[in-house]
Amino acid sequence: MFIDLLRKRRSIRQFQEKGVEQEKQELLIEAMLRAPSSRSLNPWSFVVVTEKETIQALSTAKPHGAAFVKNAPLVIVICADPEKCDVWIEDCSIASILLHLTATDLGLGSCWVQVRLREHDAQQSAEAYVADILSLKEGLVVEAMIAIGYPAEEKKGHPASSLLVDRVSWKKG
Repeated sequence: MFIDLLRKRRSIRQFQEKGVEQEKQELLIEAMLRAPSSRSLNPWSFVVVTEKETIQALSTAKPHGAAFVKNAPLVIVICADPEKCDVWIEDCSIASILLHLTATDLGLGSCWVQVRLREHDAQQSAEAYVADILSLKEGLVVEAMIAIGYPAEEKKGHPASSLLVDRVSWKKG
C-alpha cells in the first residue's frame, strides 16, 4: 500500500559507495516528469549529476546542510523557469516529493537540500553558485538538490505518535 511507503520514507544522508543503476535513474526521471503541474505548464527542468567532481562542487553550495551531498552517487538538481508559471515553486516541490517517494520505492535513500533563498557566501547566492557549476541556461533558477543513493544508514519510519494530529480540524479552521 502507498501509505506503507510514506510510513517508511526518511531523509538519508549517508550513502554506500555504489552507483545508482541507469534503469533506476530512468525510473526516477520518469516519476518527476509525471508530476502534476499547474495548467500543465511544466516550468521545471532537472539536471542529473553523476560525476564525482561536480557532486563534490555541489556539496559546497551553502555553508550548512549540503556537505553530505559529496557522498551521494547521484544528485538531481531541481530547476525552473519562473517566467513559465507563477506557481513554479509548488510544481518543483511536487516533482521533488515524487522523486523522494520513487527513490524509497526503489530501495534508495534521498535527502532534500534547500538552495533557493540560501547563500553560498557573502558575495554569491547558493542558486547562482549551483547555476554556474551546471552552466544553466539564462532564466533558469534552482530550487533544490536531491541527493540519492543506496542508504548506508538505517532509519525507522516516524512513529504514528509523532504525527501532528492537533493540526487537523474537522469543518473548522
